[in-house]
Amino acid sequence: MYAKRVICALTGASALMLMSVSTVQTQTTQIAGHHGSATSGRVKGPLPEAVRRATEPFRDVNAAIAAGYVLNGGCVSGPEEGAMGVHYAKFALFDAILDVEEPEVLVYEPRSGRLHLVAAEYVTPAAAWDPPNSPLTPQLMGHLLHSAPGPNRYGPDAFYELHVWAWKDNPRGTFADWNPNVSCSGWPGGSL
Repeated sequence: MYAKRVICALTGASALMLMSVSTVQTQTTQIAGHHGSATSGRVKGPLPEAVRRATEPFRDVNAAIAAGYVLNGGCVSGPEEGAMGVHYAKFALFDAILDVEEPEVLVYEPRSGRLHLVAAEYVTPAAAWDPPNSPLTPQLMGHLLHSAPGPNRYGPDAFYELHVWAWKDNPRGTFADWNPNVSCSGWPGGSL
């Protein structure tokens, strides 16, 4: 009789645990979908979709170069963070204006001997943004940019930035800086 009670109790506890795990998985999926971070398929949300429309012509890096984007350093990676990729910047756009149609930086992943567009990065120098806009943090379509102190990969001065992983899923989030799904292993010059 005691053994039957233990088995029933364990079975009931197992069922409750399975229901809890299912509920957590459902909530996690709903939260990820709400923030526009997809784990498979196309990244969803108004900003990633707008970025895809704006950057479609630059999927070929040669079109980006023809439009004035220049290689800025090598492939940016982190030992535990994954990578960002290869940055092509249009420094004429580094001002206090943030426009989804004109990203300041295009980010590519070196893969199979080619550069594949994976993200756009929106950048405004702190010196350009802060004086007229202080204490407001810059934002793009409701998403706050991150503050990056200087010196950094764009020069000696601080700036605000927002990566938008519009072309490659990022399990850390659509607007995270580092993407564990991106690698610099295909970059001939090594990584930074």
